[in-house]
Amino acid sequence: MTPPLDRLRELRRALPVTAAAMFVVALAVPVWRIAFEAPQYPEGLLVTMYAYPRLGGDYAEVQALNHYVGFYYPDPVFVEPNYAVHPEAIAAPEWILGPVVFLAVAAAGVFVAVAPTERKLRLGLFGQLIGATVAFVGTFAIVQYRLHQAGHALGEDAPVVGVAEFTPPLLGGYQIANISGVAWFGPGGYLAGFGFLLLVVAFLLRDSKVTIGEAFGAIRERISGDAPDVDDGDDPARDRPAEDDEPTPTADRSGTEV
Repeated sequence: MTPPLDRLRELRRALPVTAAAMFVVALAVPVWRIAFEAPQYPEGLLVTMYAYPRLGGDYAEVQALNHYVGFYYPDPVFVEPNYAVHPEAIAAPEWILGPVVFLAVAAAGVFVAVAPTERKLRLGLFGQLIGATVAFVGTFAIVQYRLHQAGHALGEDAPVVGVAEFTPPLLGGYQIANISGVAWFGPGGYLAGFGFLLLVVAFLLRDSKVTIGEAFGAIRERISGDAPDVDDGDDPARDRPAEDDEPTPTADRSGTEV
């Protein structure tokens, strides 16, 4: 019977553990970013968002810009964020659950990796992939819905009047009045996305016992293009003497050289 630690060298077990580490690290860095351009700031502004109620970058300057059109950062309700919450901001209490989602998917990866039987491992890989898909797609949808809410609840006391309601995209660009923005993944978003891809690969390898070492060996062999020499005994050139070879003198039984 293979020792439990040795089984972790199988790719189908090692990849979920690697993905779990990525999900945990993703909590320490921003998962989302948005770059702004406005006439008041020709060099541009950058705001980053974490998986929990925290903003980074030029969030104070952007908050001042948003005030002109009545667009406000969300209110996490149950915790005090590192920015001032406007009284008319929309409520987003689920923001505090971001770390729970990441840690739950990470814990599931470790749990699946140490599954004691083949059947439980295959079921675990399938279940984790489905669970991670639901968790991250659901999070994406909720954040996009909150952005829609914020863009359709512009403050009535905003200095700039006549601004049409809008929906900022979670990924992509938009423009409101004379302010334009482009939203995309932050470092944590890339880590989470790559970790999810590792879960997909682990599921595809659910029936394979290939190890990390075997995989790297196959990659090195493919890159180098080296193939072992095979002697099939059918090459006539090997058995034909070279043209410049001289016959070796032999002697008869009487000692006379011939």
